[in-house]
This record gives sequence, structure tokens and C-alpha cells, in this order.
Amino acid sequence: MAGLVDLVEAMHQRIARASGFSASTPQWRTGGITGLAYQTIRGITRTAGGSLDALLSLAAATEEGERGPEQEALVAALNGVLGDYLAASSNPLATPMSFRRDGRALALETSALAAAMPEAGTRVLVLLHGLCMNDRQWSRDGHDHGAALARDLGFTPVYLRYNSGLHISINGQMLTRCLEALVSQWPHPVERLALLGHSMGGLLARSALHYGTRAGHRWPEILADMIFLGTPHHGATLERAGNWIDRALGATPYTAPLARLGRIRSAGITDMRFGNLVDEDWVGRDRFAHGPDPRHCLPLPPTVRCYAIAGSLGQKSGDLKDRLVGDGLVPLDSALGRHPDADRALAVPQERRWVGYATSHLALLSRPDVYARLRHWLA
Repeated sequence: MAGLVDLVEAMHQRIARASGFSASTPQWRTGGITGLAYQTIRGITRTAGGSLDALLSLAAATEEGERGPEQEALVAALNGVLGDYLAASSNPLATPMSFRRDGRALALETSALAAAMPEAGTRVLVLLHGLCMNDRQWSRDGHDHGAALARDLGFTPVYLRYNSGLHISINGQMLTRCLEALVSQWPHPVERLALLGHSMGGLLARSALHYGTRAGHRWPEILADMIFLGTPHHGATLERAGNWIDRALGATPYTAPLARLGRIRSAGITDMRFGNLVDEDWVGRDRFAHGPDPRHCLPLPPTVRCYAIAGSLGQKSGDLKDRLVGDGLVPLDSALGRHPDADRALAVPQERRWVGYATSHLALLSRPDVYARLRHWLA
């Protein structure tokens, strides 16, 4: 609330200056009686804000297992939008990374894993959700890709939950350590490990593989498959649009203060503009600044079978929606790893690419033809 008051005052001051009134106060502050009014409002909102923080802390203190799906979805969305701030401020609503089954965290210790999953086999499938989502949202319209692959192909599914508002590279470094612990403590020797990532989850898988390989971890050596569902390998349309809006708002004295609203969005969201995977893509940079693609090229590993599934709102290949909007959030070329710069294009063989037409970004989680393709490839 205090930030909103600052924003309104900044607009007031910009308009006053543009109208010919000068002031000795900072460029976003007003003076005189007007300034006193804003100071009074700030005092009130500080008091109200403290009460709100207390209420949020109380809500977060509720036992995780007691939260319903709607509450958990709300917390996941909040983490996606403000997760970096929640983590930096030690807010109890910040989501810690964990592997889960049936909505509950798994302890990464052999006897605990065996007790939680008595059916655990030698084929492990790790499912990584997308931005603003959580592990329980793999279940959609009565279907769950993980449960179906367990039934049909004998995989043991494990679901990741993480704070999607953090930088992808930070989550990637945490994930590689978690995967190393999971593999080392699994009740049986892991013969086949597969990662299935939806949206941001696919970027997280690639980041973790990079850091795991660099650290000499064991799990990358047994990783057999990586499947990407609507993953914005080269960025997502909406974040690029958001960056252009920031730039446009900052172009005039009347709207420049509104651009500050855009700087609320999380590091995870701004990473989606181009598909950042490593620290070097963002450290030392203004993540809100408009500019060219800063990414370091990370090719897909030749020892892992990689697959890309894209959704398209178009009814067939080449129609207007297919070419312009992809699945509504991720352009078709980005999801398939295609890029005009050969150094940035991902080497996914044509037979391991597939497009689901009349399929939105979220429908990739439940469409029968998408699952049929997953089953065909992983079989």
C-alpha cells in the first residue's frame, strides 16, 4: 500500500512539474500541504500494512497439509509474482523447494522414501511445474501425466514444488542438489531417470542439468530423457510485451511513475523474457532494462533424449493463430527450440518434436493426444 501511495504522489509531482510549477523537493515528492497529506496517508498505511503482514504470517502458519487446493494455488501464484521478495524478506509464505507425492513433502532418506512410496521402482519420473503453479496442479480435468505414466509404463512419479518467483538459475542450483540426494537415497538403484517440465519447469530442468554436470553430480549420468511441454526456450510473449510496456510508460512525464508498477514482477518472470538459465544471464544487469538477448548458449546434452511438445491455438499448421500466438503464452518456435541463430537453436530432432493444435498452454497438461505422444516416446 505504501508503494502505491508513493506511485500516486510521483504522478502528482510529474504532472505539476509539466504544468510549470517548480519545487525544491525530490522529483517524485510533493511539497506544502499536498506533501503533508501524502505523509499522513503513509502513516496510516504503515499501521495498516503492519496488521496485514501479521495476518499473512498467521495464514502462512497454518499447517501445510491443512490447506485446500484453492489456498495452495493462491500461494503458488503469489510466489510466482512476488516470490523473490517473499524469500528475501523471510516471509513464511515463500515456498521452499521439495519433492512431493499426494501433496506432501518427501524426506530424502531411503527408509522414508520406501515408506512413502512402497511401489517405488527403478524408473523415476520427476515432474516440474510451471510459473505460478504447484505440484498438485499436474492433475487437471481428471488426468495427471505422472499417474498415467506410472500406470502404463511403470514409472514412479515424483513431483517438485518450488518458488517460481526466484531466478531460474537459483532454483536450478537448488534442484541439482535435491536430485543428487533423491537418486542417492532412492530405495532401489535408479536405472532410468526422466524429467518432464511444463513451461518454466523445462527451463529449470535445463538449468539444473548444467549446474549438476558442472558440479560432477551423479544424476546427470543416469538421466535418460527430458521432455518439454510448452517450454519457452527462447522466451515468452507476455514478458516481452511487459518489458515494452515498461519502456512505453517511462517515455512520458505523465506515465513514467506507472512504470514502477512493472518493477514489482519477480525475477522468475523477467527470466522468461528470453529464457535465462544461468547466473551470468542476469548478474550485474538491470533485469527490467530493455535490450538484446543476453543469454549464454546452453546446448542440449547429446547423451540425453530430448523431446519438445508445443501447443498452438491454431486449427492447423500455418494459420494466423499458429504463426502469431502459439499456445497463447509461448510462441511455437520458442517451445520447439527453433531459432534463426544456429548457435541458439536447440538440436531437438524433428521426430522428437510435436505440435498439438487447438491446444492452449494449460491444456498441454490434460489433452489425450499430448499424453499419447508422451507415452509413445517414453515407451
